[in-house]
Amino acid sequence: MFTGTTWEEFLAAGGTVSGFKENRWATAQRIKQGDYFICYLTGVSRFIGVLEVESNAYKDKDNAIWKFDLFPVRFNVRRVVELEPETAVPVSSIKDRLKMFQKLENPNSWGILFRGSPKLLDSEDGELIFKAINGAAKNPISRPYDKKKFERIPRFVKTGSIKPPVTVPPAEQESIPEKETDLVKEEAYSAHLEIQWLLLKLGSEMGFDIWVARNDRGKSYKGNNFTDLPGFLDTLPLQFDEATTRTIELIDVLWLEKNSIISAFEIESTTSIYSGLLRMSDLISMQPNLNIPLYIIAPYERREKVIMEINRPTFSRLSPPLREICRYISFQTLKDEIEKYKSRIKYFKPEILDELSESCEVEEV
Repeated sequence: MFTGTTWEEFLAAGGTVSGFKENRWATAQRIKQGDYFICYLTGVSRFIGVLEVESNAYKDKDNAIWKFDLFPVRFNVRRVVELEPETAVPVSSIKDRLKMFQKLENPNSWGILFRGSPKLLDSEDGELIFKAINGAAKNPISRPYDKKKFERIPRFVKTGSIKPPVTVPPAEQESIPEKETDLVKEEAYSAHLEIQWLLLKLGSEMGFDIWVARNDRGKSYKGNNFTDLPGFLDTLPLQFDEATTRTIELIDVLWLEKNSIISAFEIESTTSIYSGLLRMSDLISMQPNLNIPLYIIAPYERREKVIMEINRPTFSRLSPPLREICRYISFQTLKDEIEKYKSRIKYFKPEILDELSESCEVEEV
C-alpha cells in the first residue's frame, strides 16, 4: 500500500526497495523471493503496479527513503509493471469480479479490505488484479483523479484532548446458557473463557501482574482458576478518580508492571463489541496521557464488525482517535502463536503483540 507521496518517494529512490513498518516483521518473513507485490494507492483507490520480490526480508534503519516514516522492514524488488496515476486501475472497475468483495457483509464498507500491508491475497484475486494492471499497461485508459487525495499524507496521532460525557458501561454477564441445546452461545462462552485464560496465563508467564474484570474473578477454564495464576491481583494499585477506576476494573484483562498498565484487552465473543470499545474510549477521554496499548480480541468472522465499530465517529473524535491506538487480534492467531512459542514465552516482551495484531484504521473512500 502506498499513498501518492510514498509511491513517488519509492520511485525517486530508484524503485528497487520496498518497505514496511517494524511491526510487520513476522508477516514479512513469510514472503519469499519470486513473490509478487500488488501496489495499491490509497486515497485514489487504484492499483498502480506490480513488484517482484528479489530478496528475503531484512531490516534497514540507516537508509531513509520515505520522509514521514522509516519503514525499516525491507525487500529488494524489481518493477514488473508500472502505471501512471492517470492510467492506474480503479478498484471500482474490477471489484465485482474479486472474491474479497463477495465476502463482505456490508458492500459499502469495502475500504476495510485495504488496510495494512503486506497482506496475502487470494490467488485468484491476485491473478485477476495482475492481469488488469498488465492490460492497463498495454492499453492505457486515462482517468482523472483527485490530486489532493493522491498527495495526502497518512494520519498522525494528534495532541490535545476531547472530553465527551463519561459513562461506565456495565459488565455484561456471560452465563452458561440454561438450555443445553443452545450450542452456539455455549461455544462462544467457552471461547471467551479460553481467550481470557490464555491472556492471563501469557501475561503471568511474561512476568507481569495480571488483572481480570471484577465480575470474572471467580471464573475458571478447564478446571484452572484465574485467581491461582502467579501475579494475580486482588486490587488495582492505581490512583485514578472513581470513574476511571470503575472503568478499568471492568476491562477483561490487564497486564501490569509495578503500578503501570502495560496492555489492556477486551474479548468480544458473545457480548456487544460497542460496550467493550466504550470502556476503552472512556479510559482515553478520562486519562488522555495514559498511553496504554489497547487490543480487541475477537473471532475472525467478527473482524469486519470490530473494525467498523472502532471507526465510528464517536471514537474518531477522541484524541488520539481510538482506531490509531486500538488494534485487533483474532482468536486463532493468538492461540496459534502461543502454541508455536510456548517454550519461549517467558522471554517475550509486550511488543510481540504488535506482530500478532493489525491496525484498525480504514481507508477513507
